Amino acid sequence: MELNSEALRARIGGGVFHTQCFLILGSASRDLIKQSSESLAGRIAYIDLTPFLLNEVVEASLWSDVWLRGGFPESTLAAEESDSFDWRRDFIRTFMERDIPNLGFTIPVPVIERLWTILAHNHGQTANFNKLATAVDISIPTLKKYLAILEQTYMIRLLQPGETNLKKRLVKSPKIYIRDSGILHALLDIGTYDSLLAHPIAGASWEGFVIENIVAEHDRWKPSFIRTSNGAEVDLMLERSGHRRIFECKLSKSPKPSRGFYELIESLKPNSSGIVAPVDESYQIKKGITVSPPSDLAIK
Repeated sequence: MELNSEALRARIGGGVFHTQCFLILGSASRDLIKQSSESLAGRIAYIDLTPFLLNEVVEASLWSDVWLRGGFPESTLAAEESDSFDWRRDFIRTFMERDIPNLGFTIPVPVIERLWTILAHNHGQTANFNKLATAVDISIPTLKKYLAILEQTYMIRLLQPGETNLKKRLVKSPKIYIRDSGILHALLDIGTYDSLLAHPIAGASWEGFVIENIVAEHDRWKPSFIRTSNGAEVDLMLERSGHRRIFECKLSKSPKPSRGFYELIESLKPNSSGIVAPVDESYQIKKGITVSPPSDLAIK
């Protein structure tokens, strides 16, 4: 597997400013690393460098490899699946034992390990803070503190529910995702593509993989999800300047959206809507709704 050279040059820097200075903060957000007393307001732009995205791999048709291994370079480009898996397991251990303490947080390794594993099993589900806190044997305030640390170190995504004027009662808890699909699979001891497809988490894993790629490609858009109390749902809604885009993620060669999905499309009236599925090429399932393969995720 190789990397797209144009994408790599874009990550290194190119063309936006005549003079560019980069402050590389490592695997944590600026909110956790506060080493500068000057705000630089109006003179600075922030860029989140995600693990490699699907469109940055030359053989993008091999999306199954990127989905299984995730986007960390050492994992994505490993010669063998076993090497990729071993690297991710080592990364998880190093993150818990060294990275978290180096950021100044004292969290017992067994606690963060248990929390991370439980979050992997709840990947793609709406957060039940009481249930999660009980499972890890910590208080809800402590749980939310640990979740904030994992979120600000880019390990998890708390996808917030959308705010709309729908005349329906909406779910108000965020959905939790392990951001890198390869890390998710390592936490769940999934080492091969066949074992991934056979695992109960496969559908939720696909959903998270697709969402991460779409959100990264639309970094100026506000991401959210919509779920009503009667179960109607759209996996991802992007909003910017009055425009809306709706996405549904289906791990099926013949995806069939629910009636609730169509009802929300009718109510939300997005500018575009689509379903991302493991199909070979795009096609229209209904007027205004396109089914697309993951290789089309870079299309904006």
